[in-house]
Amino acid sequence: MFGDTTITGLEQALNRSSLTQKVIAQNIANVDTPNYKAQEVTFNQALTNALSAKKTDPRDFSFSTGDQGRIVTDNSTTLQNNGNNVDIDKEMVNMAKNQLNYQAYTEAISRKLNQYNIVLGGSGA
Repeated sequence: MFGDTTITGLEQALNRSSLTQKVIAQNIANVDTPNYKAQEVTFNQALTNALSAKKTDPRDFSFSTGDQGRIVTDNSTTLQNNGNNVDIDKEMVNMAKNQLNYQAYTEAISRKLNQYNIVLGGSGA
């Protein structure tokens, strides 16, 4: 139970989602700040590592421990006359996607913990 990689992976996904939420909120808060450049969370290296790792089952998929992603600033564009490049529509879509992901991760953790509760003799509500 305590060595379950499913909960560890979901915990890492929740942490990435939380970091992503903070970055999106920062972008939205600075939508009118002169010369502010939008940021995003990337974790392509973790994805590459997970895909290249040897797995015992083709359905297995995990991220390396502790890799919460990297915050990257987009300095290549400017959308407003004041040098700012935050696209509020894009940020709102990203926020909605991230909220759905976060809810899915919490639901998955809840179901997994409920399974443990049933196995250990709880009611499994």
